[in-house]
Amino acid sequence: MCVYGYVRVSTLKQKVERQIANIKKEYPNAVIIDESYTGTSMDRPKWNKLVKALKPGDTVIFDEVSRMARNAQEGFETYLDLYNRGINLVFLKERHIDTEVYRQTLNNHIALTGTDVDCILQGVNEYLMILAKKQIEIAFNTAAQEVEYLHMRVSEGIARRKAEGKPVGRAEGSTIETKKAKQAKQDIMKHSKDFNGSLNDLDCMKLIGISRNSFYKYKRQLKENM
Repeated sequence: MCVYGYVRVSTLKQKVERQIANIKKEYPNAVIIDESYTGTSMDRPKWNKLVKALKPGDTVIFDEVSRMARNAQEGFETYLDLYNRGINLVFLKERHIDTEVYRQTLNNHIALTGTDVDCILQGVNEYLMILAKKQIEIAFNTAAQEVEYLHMRVSEGIARRKAEGKPVGRAEGSTIETKKAKQAKQDIMKHSKDFNGSLNDLDCMKLIGISRNSFYKYKRQLKENM
């Protein structure tokens, strides 16, 4: 039985380090499958290859449910297909729809009694299965709606700035520190032996899940600010 971590991003500007770090934190031995550039209209060759290679008992971990599929319908169909093949799916940010939770829901049927009450118990069991499936659908739909909403807000913001005659995009020479960069710096401060931790540079990079260039850039910035 193999354990895989699947990560993907939608544009060339996005990075997969955060997703990898989240997966490795809970599943350090997971084999990472990195789909570096995918979009809503593009094929995902590495994912398709992984799906074909999966065997019953294998596990696939995702940082969040939106990484598994490009839309809610595809996600739900893929989930049920892999579940029926005996594949374990883990969603770090939506653990309530892990296949293990779904499997337990279906297995924990209320035992029938052989009496007139059975019609009621059967109805309860069917309701539990419907509820479990609905939770999975909701998770995929929510993820798809969040992505659509984000794209809409970005488009509206660009259109508004253009209408107001304001520049669109980052001013030349300016820098913006992302949440990921801030978190990485906090982790470096906590774990690097150059600050408050006990790890050397290589171990610290592995733990945080960032590239060598980013690690030394952040460490240099931290020292400059001290």
